[in-house]
Amino acid sequence: YNVDDYQQITEGQATILFPKHNEVFYNPVQQFNRDMSIAAIKAWRDMTMEARMQRYERSQRAGKQRPETKFTVLEALAASGLRSVRYAKEIEGIDHIVANDLLADAVESIRRNVHFNGLSPALVRANEGDAMAVMYAHRAQRFDVVDLDPYGTAAPFVDGAVQAVKNGGLLLVTCTDLAVLASNNHPSTCFYKYGGSPLKAEFCHELALRLVVHSLQQAANKHKLFVEPLLSCSIDFYVRVFVRVHEKPVLVKGVASQTGLVFHCRGCGGFATQALGTVEEGKGGSTKYLVAAGPGVDRLCAACGSRQEVGGPCWLGPLHNREFVRRMYDGVSRQTLYGTQARMKGMLKVVLEELDVPLHYTLAQLFSAVRAACPPLVRVNSALLNAGYRVSGVHSCPAAIKTDAPPQVVWDVVRAHVKEVGRSPRVAEGSAADRILSAEVATHVSFAEHPEADPESRRIKLVRYQINPEKNWGPKARHGTPRKQADAAAAEGTTKRKPGDAAAVETAAAAIEAVAVDAAECAAEAKKPRTD
Repeated sequence: YNVDDYQQITEGQATILFPKHNEVFYNPVQQFNRDMSIAAIKAWRDMTMEARMQRYERSQRAGKQRPETKFTVLEALAASGLRSVRYAKEIEGIDHIVANDLLADAVESIRRNVHFNGLSPALVRANEGDAMAVMYAHRAQRFDVVDLDPYGTAAPFVDGAVQAVKNGGLLLVTCTDLAVLASNNHPSTCFYKYGGSPLKAEFCHELALRLVVHSLQQAANKHKLFVEPLLSCSIDFYVRVFVRVHEKPVLVKGVASQTGLVFHCRGCGGFATQALGTVEEGKGGSTKYLVAAGPGVDRLCAACGSRQEVGGPCWLGPLHNREFVRRMYDGVSRQTLYGTQARMKGMLKVVLEELDVPLHYTLAQLFSAVRAACPPLVRVNSALLNAGYRVSGVHSCPAAIKTDAPPQVVWDVVRAHVKEVGRSPRVAEGSAADRILSAEVATHVSFAEHPEADPESRRIKLVRYQINPEKNWGPKARHGTPRKQADAAAAEGTTKRKPGDAAAVETAAAAIEAVAVDAAECAAEAKKPRTD
């Protein structure tokens, strides 16, 4: 290859040769994704190797062998190979990486970038093949780490991925189809892809994470595997989850108690969850796995009387492993090689502060429901903390309130605030807002500022919520041969128009010009002094 035919793009310790006329291989906005993935693999590596050494030292078995310290990686959808090259250059302890892609030109790009970065083909092994076929072929000789970063949904690849990961291995999954996961525009599509229905709510991005984890859990459970979420992030236009896969059938039995439905009020935005199973202690220290009693809520919202809608089923258990996130945060704080370090520290710190309870409220949702202006977040947090409950923010939504307080207490705080500032005249009698405010305050509410009401991540001024990193940012276009052919044809001036296209273009241009002239005449007429 001729280096002059390519532009060089450096990210982390890797420099890739990027085709000058191809916009689909590299997306700079995804650097944060790749930086987080490197930090996550390092944290998983350290946790895994320490656990292996502890088991080795405790073992009394004769002839025991020291545990393996090297690990293998599969990037199932590698594209240009940038991610694999960065893994090879920035993560210690990798035995080899299989960088797979279905397209021949992508595999050629991987080989070119591996060579250009001075890496051995034995360390980063370019492979042309269908991702599912590759993962199914490695069910006997599995990988320690499997990375799925597709364009759109990862749903078609999940079954193969959970079977291609070793016991205790790390699975990294990206889904960019938030139009399906985080809205109610395509509920049927979301259900057949992820096994649950989405909701258009303030917590839609957290629900998207829980739907993705649910789909991973269901795929793994069929093979008696359990998925443990280590870190689940809602980032820009996609979600990224990091899970550990365990061969522990006993954990699979308890999944029903951590899976359930979400009831969401269309009037006030309140919510409730209903698990699909329960776990009880039986005789002799045994464990009983039972179906749940229900329904847990009425058809109408207890707060405002409006109709409720149902989302899920989704994962209701923890989305993060605090030890894992703490290791990531400490590692990112010590190193400066990450180009998005400031944002990484901010997101990981907020995740560390998050409560392990499902879903959240927002200030706008709570106080718009009663036609009141939003008070400072610290004021509401203080009231909940003073009442004896826990409260935190959420990495996926600014001005969010995640709390273990029951809905009645949350609405009591809202009512107490409205009583202090006065009820809005816009609250119509018999409306949802009127029904909320007419209820008596049953909780002792104190708005005295609590020392824990302002989170540490905010006090130390970390970058907690990223603004749009660049103009027209997003997932970029999907890579494909038809687009390349069209671009080449356009560059050579050989693109053909259908008969009548030229006439249609001229007609449209004339219409636009006429509208512009009319608008200019109207503006000039409006500036003339009135004589009547």
